Amino acid sequence: MVIVMKANFEAALAVAPQHKEVPFPEAEYEARLNHIRRLMVDCEIELLFLTSPESMYYVSGFQCEWYQAQSGRSFPPTSGIAVHVNHDNTIHFETPSEAMLVAIGTASKDVRIFPIESRRDGIPFILKELKAEGWLKGSVGLELYNYRPNPVVSEQYRAGFESSGMNVVDGTNIVREVRRKKSVLEMDCLVEAGRIADIGMAAARDAIQPGVMELEVFAAFTSAMAKAGGEFPAILPPVMSGFRTNCLHPLASRKPIQMGDRVNVDLCGVYNRYHCNIARGFWVGEPPAEVVVLHEKSIQAFEIIQSQLKPGLNVKILLESIRDYYVDSGIYDDCYWSGGYELGIAFPPDWVGAYIYDLSMTKETDIFAPMSVVNHECNFFAPNNAGLSATIETLLFHADYAHFACSTPRQLQVLCV
Repeated sequence: MVIVMKANFEAALAVAPQHKEVPFPEAEYEARLNHIRRLMVDCEIELLFLTSPESMYYVSGFQCEWYQAQSGRSFPPTSGIAVHVNHDNTIHFETPSEAMLVAIGTASKDVRIFPIESRRDGIPFILKELKAEGWLKGSVGLELYNYRPNPVVSEQYRAGFESSGMNVVDGTNIVREVRRKKSVLEMDCLVEAGRIADIGMAAARDAIQPGVMELEVFAAFTSAMAKAGGEFPAILPPVMSGFRTNCLHPLASRKPIQMGDRVNVDLCGVYNRYHCNIARGFWVGEPPAEVVVLHEKSIQAFEIIQSQLKPGLNVKILLESIRDYYVDSGIYDDCYWSGGYELGIAFPPDWVGAYIYDLSMTKETDIFAPMSVVNHECNFFAPNNAGLSATIETLLFHADYAHFACSTPRQLQVLCV
């Protein structure tokens, strides 16, 4: 790794490998890379160039606060990791600004820093280095279904690879498909994220009272989860109160919570960037009886899930049994959404994973596979403009058993009575 910077920087960089902070052991990253390369063979892709924060983290452990995703044109997002189908090591390309971070925070063995004079655009350097390695042959997969890099830089990558004689294809699904099946170590992270999520929801409950701003509740659970070792989630967790609870995704505001308000909190516990999502409802004062009735009916879906919960569970059969219950209980027409999505590694701006399920899109053969993780949402509009009954659980499917990740009660929690 060669870079020309100031003397003090060079001195620190020389000892950086002594301060490694990588989330998983080397064997974990080797196994991940082997899974990716096997899928590359199936897809007839010789080279895969990874640019999404999630993919880069998955293969190397690299995590950063700034990925140039929405920055000015002087900071194009051109860093990434090259994976070749026939090579045991990746090539990690980075801007000089992150030379220190990549030295202490990744499992990457071959790191190449953009030359200081061309640090604003690494694409020519990347292509030159890959050509020298003999890697610019056949098809290259780019993560085209991703926000990073932006469309302009993505087209620059496409043009560069095509001018080198390569066939450019969409390789987005390769790492996403591999990531869907978690390792034992990943599942351990998700169990810990569930513990942290419960701590966050307890802190939210304790913070809710008349006169407290939604933002204060947000601050309370964020602080509690951080003190428990939780990291900042990929979505700003919403806190909503009063009439705002008729929305599912508003940001926490300066609105004071009032007596008689419903308060909904939707958060993720995060550990090593693995997300566990739960949402719960609270009521400040005595809730209307009809609101409680609808909420109790809505959360019965989780009893249905519990009765069927196991690895290999057929997704459509489960969804149909939940729908049938909602129809029989008379609340189906008030459903906002009954379904869920994959959870795991996530960076801002989104924690919603690649696999999404509900009755409008689920196939007959879809299953909740062993070593996979999803959430499930039961969201219903309450009568009399009383907001959404919003309850979310995370489901962990281990190799031979499955369970809910969190233990926070699902009932509408009545406060300040």
